[in-house]
Amino acid sequence: MIVPAVFVVFMPINMLVGTILGLALYGGYLIALYTGSPIIEVDRTTLRVGSAQVPLQHVGEAHAHATAEEARMQAGPKLDARAWTCLRGWCSTSARVEIADENDPIPYWLFSTRHPDKVVAAIREARSQLPETK
Repeated sequence: MIVPAVFVVFMPINMLVGTILGLALYGGYLIALYTGSPIIEVDRTTLRVGSAQVPLQHVGEAHAHATAEEARMQAGPKLDARAWTCLRGWCSTSARVEIADENDPIPYWLFSTRHPDKVVAAIREARSQLPETK
């Protein structure tokens, strides 16, 4: 609605300026959405979601919520109030990662992702590569 709104405001002044400004504002909005989205990263030792991170040695089971209904249930009726969440309304699927650190009061992370199965597979693969601790 940005493009038509700006176009209507500038139509009496200059239609070309209204069109250019509307498209520029729309492009800026898309860039802001893209750059404001949290990055999910799994490396050899750490899971990062946005600015939060947890060592993989403290990560338990990971679960993919690949349907919108399943993700909605996890983010609503089944949500533990102590859980750490990073949910985005425009993403209808999510992943849940259990936290296995007994000193951490957070039972699990729940975060939006467009590819929950890939995230869970990456976490499982990275955890399988961790050296055994005794």
